Amino acid sequence: MAKEHMIKQLSIFINNEPGRLAQIAAALKECNVNMKAFNIAESSGFGVFRAIVDEPDRALKELNDKGIVVKETNVIAIPMIDRPGGLLDVAKAIGEANINIEYGYAYSTKDLAAFFFRVDDADAAVKKLLASGIKVLKGNEV
Repeated sequence: MAKEHMIKQLSIFINNEPGRLAQIAAALKECNVNMKAFNIAESSGFGVFRAIVDEPDRALKELNDKGIVVKETNVIAIPMIDRPGGLLDVAKAIGEANINIEYGYAYSTKDLAAFFFRVDDADAAVKKLLASGIKVLKGNEV
């Protein structure tokens, strides 16, 4: 049950220098990868471009074929209400389920707002959230 609720996230490692984001964006375009959400985090000398994409398995292969360092990670997504306090409701539910978030990011469209987050044990987290009555999005819902 938890497996169908795992969202595949791509983590692309890029040098922290001018023009590298454009190169990654060009590679994604060449591979016909449609991003649904993304986040950029920087570290000493490099950045991590995390993205939720429409076809993660194909994107992973094509980006690897282009020599781009990319890794797949499972994250969880919970729908949010796009209004003041929407994040509070989600964060409170996650905290009450005793789940620690390693990192997260959100996106919002006219039809859906979602919070994507990584935890150390995604299977256990999904089970706890579902048992608590919290909706967890499936891959085909984002």
